[in-house]
Amino acid sequence: MKEKIVQTAGRAQLGEFAPMFAHLNDDILFGEVWNEDAIDVKTKCIVTVVSLMASGITDSSLKYHLENAKKHGVTKEEAAAIITHATMYVGWPKGWAVFRMATEVWNETTDALTEKDKYQSEIFFPIGEPNDAFAKYFIGQSYLAPVSTAQIPMFNVTFEPGCRNNWHVHTAKSGGGQMLICVGGRGYYQEWGKEAQEMLPGTVVNIPAGVKHWHGAAPDSWFSHLAVEIGGEETGNEWLEPVSDCEYDKLK
Repeated sequence: MKEKIVQTAGRAQLGEFAPMFAHLNDDILFGEVWNEDAIDVKTKCIVTVVSLMASGITDSSLKYHLENAKKHGVTKEEAAAIITHATMYVGWPKGWAVFRMATEVWNETTDALTEKDKYQSEIFFPIGEPNDAFAKYFIGQSYLAPVSTAQIPMFNVTFEPGCRNNWHVHTAKSGGGQMLICVGGRGYYQEWGKEAQEMLPGTVVNIPAGVKHWHGAAPDSWFSHLAVEIGGEETGNEWLEPVSDCEYDKLK
């Protein structure tokens, strides 16, 4: 699921004094231009930093956009190369000014982003905490984040690369079952006796009660899905044997 850029600073700071400017800032610049699909957000961050640098703007707005660039995947090495390259065209003093701010944003004493942190920045729903309560039913590390605990129970389940849960069956006297909605990465769902189905953002899988199945990440990708619990009578879950390495290694 593509992250939607949202900005409210215009209304928060100038909503009463300059409502039209606030609208243009929050709804047009950030609401439309930053969410336009022709180039990705990381590229937009780079273009914005270079544009501000070229204009000689080194105030809090530049720091915001440097931090935004880091948040969307610009590494310290990439930032240094971008600023150095732009300096050749916009001037040495501007380069020095931007570097002073960039060294604060990409502080070498801070921990580097983990793969989990990078993945979190790509998806809308939180990864949550380690899924320790069900760890014995998973191969690899999974995470769990409650999305809704009222009306319709819904959880975001995240699998690290190679992680999958055991074969299992959702039980119910009537109704029951589960719906999976992929919200990030790449993974698989497989029913007993059938070929595995690839899951990508937007893929929806409906699992009736009584169907033996498993789901998890692809070997080379993080994977997240919303797990929607379908209401029923006397619902439960029966955990079965793990998905063997032999079975799993057949997937690509």
